[in-house]
Amino acid sequence: MKSVNYFLLFSLFLSIACTTNTKNLDELKKISANVKQEFAPDSRVAIFNIQMDWQNNSLHLEGESTQRKAVEALADSLNKLGISYKNTVRILPDSAVNKNVYAVGRNSVINIRSAAKHSAELGTQGLLGMSIKVLDKKGDFYRIQTPDNYISWVDKGGIQLMDAKQFSDWEAAPKILFSATNGYAYSAPTEKAQIVSDLVFGNLLKLIEQSRSYYKVAYPDGRIGYVKKEDAVLYNDWKQHLSANGDEIEKASRTMLGVPYLWGGTSTKGMDCSGFTKMVYLMNGFVIPRDASQQINAGKKVDENLAFEGLEKGDLLFFGTPATKEKKQRVTHVGIWLGNDKGEFIHASGNVHLSSINEDQPNYDAFNKGRYLGSKRYLGVKDPLLMELTETTTLKD
Repeated sequence: MKSVNYFLLFSLFLSIACTTNTKNLDELKKISANVKQEFAPDSRVAIFNIQMDWQNNSLHLEGESTQRKAVEALADSLNKLGISYKNTVRILPDSAVNKNVYAVGRNSVINIRSAAKHSAELGTQGLLGMSIKVLDKKGDFYRIQTPDNYISWVDKGGIQLMDAKQFSDWEAAPKILFSATNGYAYSAPTEKAQIVSDLVFGNLLKLIEQSRSYYKVAYPDGRIGYVKKEDAVLYNDWKQHLSANGDEIEKASRTMLGVPYLWGGTSTKGMDCSGFTKMVYLMNGFVIPRDASQQINAGKKVDENLAFEGLEKGDLLFFGTPATKEKKQRVTHVGIWLGNDKGEFIHASGNVHLSSINEDQPNYDAFNKGRYLGSKRYLGVKDPLLMELTETTTLKD
């Protein structure tokens, strides 16, 4: 188990022993902050929201966390200091979701927001058939965690709740992958039939049977539809034939040229810069971190001299504000290097388009060239932050 800094604990013990409850509360909060830094430094992928207060000469802990070991570490630290406390911290998921600790996306695209309300900022998106962990419930919204570990809120209409048995059955069922950029499922095996729903690349549906031209499929909520074979592939066959390389990355990226920019978007209906890179790598069998500031932490560092040298097709280029003595580096944009003689990269800004680092090209991008921070290589690199679908078929516990 990780533990907090015990030199800090000793110092705080001396301080706390000589202060009132009101004064030492700030010192105890420093311990909690230290635990958070150890176990949950990125609130986008791990929750550790703990509040402390004195009640009747006893410290009261309340709040919520997805990190049981973090709460245990905090309790252990308080015990070592001889502090009496009452712990009502919720370890998520808990009884708020009962047995339905899993879910599957039920719409072609599900909008996942930063708070439990429709007016909240769009944080990310999920896809039909996506496997999801359910952590909490507030009104008609559920706090969920997607396969890239991103935590946020989705309304009840976007997901199909499942218990462990239902989820296991869904995971084990044969599926098709919708491989076209967009399209439809129909109520009968003909385009003249009523539309069941729209579909986008990456959607997964349970395979029931197939004919010469159509797949008969089931949605997570039990709806039945028919998908044209030319728009989809058998999911297991697709995984077995994956061959991620620079050419395939470029091919996938170009299929999205012109797709509009959407803050928080990660689908072919609209995407932000990191949603675009995420979708391109998904099309090549990888689940990568959600945001540009997270994506830069994965893979192998290349082009350390920031000279656009040694880059290979498919490398990710990061842009933003470099670190100074006063501030940390700030990553705000990402694109994909194409490795051609035009010095082009492809990225989502306004829409998905090509830009160049070469001054003599008509699509020269002086702005982004001037804020280039470096590059990372994902292809051929083993990294726990890069989940390969050929190796992983279910959510991690």
